Amino acid sequence: MSKIDIRSLLFEELQNELISRGLPKFRAQQVYRWVQQRGVTSFEEMTDLSKELREKLAEDFELRNTEIAVKRVSKLDGTVKYLFRLTDGETIESVIMKYKHGYSICISTQVGCKMGCTFCATGKSGFARDLLPSEMLSEIQTAQRDIGERISNVVLMGMGEPLDNYRNVLRFLELVSSENGLNIGMRHISLSTCGLVDKIYDLADRKLQLTLSVSLHAPNDMIRSRTMPVNKKWNVEELLKSCRYYSTVTGRRISFEYAMISGVNDSDACAFELASRLHGIIAHVNLIPVNDVTGTGYRKSGEERLRKFTAILERKGITATVRRTLGSDIEASCGQLRRRNEQGGTL
Repeated sequence: MSKIDIRSLLFEELQNELISRGLPKFRAQQVYRWVQQRGVTSFEEMTDLSKELREKLAEDFELRNTEIAVKRVSKLDGTVKYLFRLTDGETIESVIMKYKHGYSICISTQVGCKMGCTFCATGKSGFARDLLPSEMLSEIQTAQRDIGERISNVVLMGMGEPLDNYRNVLRFLELVSSENGLNIGMRHISLSTCGLVDKIYDLADRKLQLTLSVSLHAPNDMIRSRTMPVNKKWNVEELLKSCRYYSTVTGRRISFEYAMISGVNDSDACAFELASRLHGIIAHVNLIPVNDVTGTGYRKSGEERLRKFTAILERKGITATVRRTLGSDIEASCGQLRRRNEQGGTL
């Protein structure tokens, strides 16, 4: 019989599991604190439990951990990039960024990705599997333990499409925001999607108060379908309709991610069309100079083009900013380090 993934259990579920094994109710609080708040990697670390109880827990439950395979620290801004190795040997990436308000972590939700966006390094490695809630939590716990600081903000924008791993992501959100766990509030969590429209509607109805980031990257179907295969299932009009619903139901502003690709989606005409499309949505546009990913042939837009694109959006009443590039000297955008590792390159 397979062991129970203890880090993926809600407090009430763990309590029921321990009571069913004849243990007193208060043990659940002790064990949950070790697993969720302290992020232990073995039952032996639970020093206020008897040796007998620790052995019993190890028989019935498993702790799915992430271990640091590679760590890179930017000399430019202190950004930290990790290549984590999972229990089954698969690898994922996470990035820690330091801001004035504290530390943010960008975590992965899948090993690889199915979405196939042409400008993204992650998709070029293919898809292996979904991450479990426990593994997403462990990314935060391992990084937090390594830097010796509390992480206060979480961004689900690493490897994978969060809404394609919807059930596990919802469980992760419940766990990470629990007062008995890491206690990171929903308003400190951002979730990025390339546009799984059915899940956006469902997420809106849950009214979780997290920040939704939508990877738009184009103002029309002709450009978006060429760079993002998901657009062939849900086009720009359908996607923006779901976004309007989300912002209306939740009252939350949506952040639209827009990778600026020279000669592809960065013209004045694209800026005017984008502004027209977003009219009436509580929106913010995050302009991102596209990453230099080997094999794509894409080049990032120049500074003057970025300024002009931003000016057009703002003139049309759309708030826009150019994302500050962090960790450029350590390939901080997700997917690049794992891909290099798979190809046997220098890490």
